[in-house]
Amino acid sequence: MNRKSVSFSVLSGKGGVGKSNLALNICYGLHLLGRKVLLMDCDMGLANMDVLLGVTPEKDMQDILINNRNPSEILIPFGPGGQSGLDLLPANSGMAEFVDLDTGARSILREKLNPLAATYDFVCMDIGAGISPTVLSFAAMSVLRLVVITPEPTSLTDSYALMKVLSARYDVSDFQIIVNLTDSRDEAKRTYNRLSAVCKRFLGFVPAFLCEIRTDRSLVDAVRKQRPLMELSPRSPAALDCMAAAEKLDRLRDALPGTGDNNPPLRAVRVLE
Repeated sequence: MNRKSVSFSVLSGKGGVGKSNLALNICYGLHLLGRKVLLMDCDMGLANMDVLLGVTPEKDMQDILINNRNPSEILIPFGPGGQSGLDLLPANSGMAEFVDLDTGARSILREKLNPLAATYDFVCMDIGAGISPTVLSFAAMSVLRLVVITPEPTSLTDSYALMKVLSARYDVSDFQIIVNLTDSRDEAKRTYNRLSAVCKRFLGFVPAFLCEIRTDRSLVDAVRKQRPLMELSPRSPAALDCMAAAEKLDRLRDALPGTGDNNPPLRAVRVLE
C-alpha cells in the first residue's frame, strides 16, 4: 500500500501531566477524521495504555524482542465498536530490564516495527516521562514531537531540560507544545510564552504551540470507566480540544514528505558526539 505514514511521539519532562490520556484521545480524534492510526505504548517499564482502555493483552511489545513475535500479532483494535484501523500495540509494566533498552535492542525494535507502521497514516508513540536513553531515542525516531506541559513551574523546567538534551544529543529542535490542565486559553498562552522565551534565549529555537487542553472533570470519569474521553463525552471541553489537536496534526501531515524506503515512519537515530 502506497501510504504516507507520519510518526509522532507524545512526551513530557515529568510524569503526572496527562500525557497518556492525551495520546489516546488525540489518536481517537485522528481516527474520527478517517485516518488509520497505530498507538504504540512505548513506556517500556510503566506501560498503562491497556489500563486506560480496560483491556488485558495476551502479548505485548516486549514479545517482539523476547519471543520474536510479529508486531501484527500483538495489535488490539479499539476503534468505535472495537473496529480496526485504530489499533493499540501494548507494552508490559513492571519489567525493570526493559526500562532502558540498549542501542541494539532499540534498533531491532525499530526495524521490526517499521513495516507495520508504514501501513498506517499516523503512528503515535506514547513515551515515558524524563530523559532516559530509551525516552530520548524513541523521541528522536519520530517525525513530530508533542511535548505535554502544564502551568506548574516544575513541568516547565523539566520540559525545558528534555528539549535541551534532545537538541544537544540528537540535533532535534522541532517541538509542538501542548499545554494541558489549563483553565483558559490565556493561561495556556502565558505558560507557552514562558517556555518558548527560555528556549529562544538559551537553546536558539522556539517550539511551536499546538493547542491547549482545558481542565475537565469528564476526563476523570473516562479514566475510571476505562474508555476514551472522545468516545464517552465527545462534546466535553477536553474532548473538543483533543479534536482540535487532531485536526492540526492532520494538517501538519499534509505538509510533510511522503514515506518510502529511505524515509520510514520510524527514523534511524543519530547521536551527536
